[in-house]
Amino acid sequence: MPTRLHDESENYLLNMCNILGFFKYTLKNIPDVQKVVLENAPGNFLMLAPLIQKDIINVCAKETTKAIIEELGDGIFSILVDVCADLCDKDQMTLFLRYISKKGEIIERFLGIVYVPDTNSLTLKATTESLLMEHSLSLSRVRGQCYNGAGKMQDAIHDIKTLIMRESPSAYYVHCFSHQLQLTLAVVAKKNADCNWLFVDVLTTLVNYVDGSPERK
Repeated sequence: MPTRLHDESENYLLNMCNILGFFKYTLKNIPDVQKVVLENAPGNFLMLAPLIQKDIINVCAKETTKAIIEELGDGIFSILVDVCADLCDKDQMTLFLRYISKKGEIIERFLGIVYVPDTNSLTLKATTESLLMEHSLSLSRVRGQCYNGAGKMQDAIHDIKTLIMRESPSAYYVHCFSHQLQLTLAVVAKKNADCNWLFVDVLTTLVNYVDGSPERK
């Protein structure tokens, strides 16, 4: 839930800020709490100061992660790893878990995001293992691994999947389906003139936005 570039004050004109929207959405079904927060709170207890916002976000993250680990239990899982750059052009690694719930449903959950000094395979493998260990998870329980084949992950894929399979031989590699879809759409668009309107008229703004990200500069 990013808070950058948002005005989190109650007087924000369009009222589209994340923290206030989160508060109001959550409190709809909690009338007792609603009576003492936001416009009903004392002037010195609005819960909108930046430090308090960060505390609330951290608490939500910890409780959500706790629920994910409890849902996973002692089961096996797959990992989905990607690397991107933030607004300061610093590399950060994201880690998702993919597993089967007790109801037989395929579940994908975000586990965490960590800054990394570089994106070589040894660093990414060590960071992945460290993040798993923080939640009492082991590479020995990994039964699949998936990485984005584009950007900075492209050069590290072969080595990191080999390193992880040394510790967990059953952690089979599957190429990122989103990247496969991206490549497929690119080929179709080049071969089919009827798709030109979509990419020229509809997606131009999106392409400009992505091109302006730190990773693309």
